[in-house]
Amino acid sequence: MYNLKYIQHYPKELQQQVTHLIQQNRLKDYLLQKYPQMHDVNNDKRLYEFVMEYKNEHFKKYQLSKVAYDSKLQCNNSLGNNIFVTRIQGNKLKTKNNINIATVFKKAPFSFLEMIVVHELAHLKIKEHNKAFYNLCQHVQENYAQIEFDFRLFLTHIEHDKNPFT
Repeated sequence: MYNLKYIQHYPKELQQQVTHLIQQNRLKDYLLQKYPQMHDVNNDKRLYEFVMEYKNEHFKKYQLSKVAYDSKLQCNNSLGNNIFVTRIQGNKLKTKNNINIATVFKKAPFSFLEMIVVHELAHLKIKEHNKAFYNLCQHVQENYAQIEFDFRLFLTHIEHDKNPFT
């Protein structure tokens, strides 16, 4: 039996379909066919510019200080995180928001990078993972839920084989 930890909360029927794809060595083909377009956002400067484009279009009122790839983020724990730092400067509170994104996204399709960026930016507005949060993600990126599922398949493939996009 295959370890499907990334999709364990999905219906058993769907898990069986994924297991079937893995057994037939067709998961890689599925991912490559569905997501042929890679991105060239391969350093922190480009990532910052990419995230700021999305932020300025969909999350204008929120401030963002830093965006970077983080090699310490592991697929088991989190793929991205927001760091909210509040400091006292004189008699005012200054808040800085930073976003870190796992380096696994450097060699991933454009849609996957877009998905994690939308996810992390949505946390600027809504901190918890609830229905409103996922509705916001779906509003910003069409097919967010499907892309998130496919990304989980991507992680499953990496765990069983290797990154199909390298």
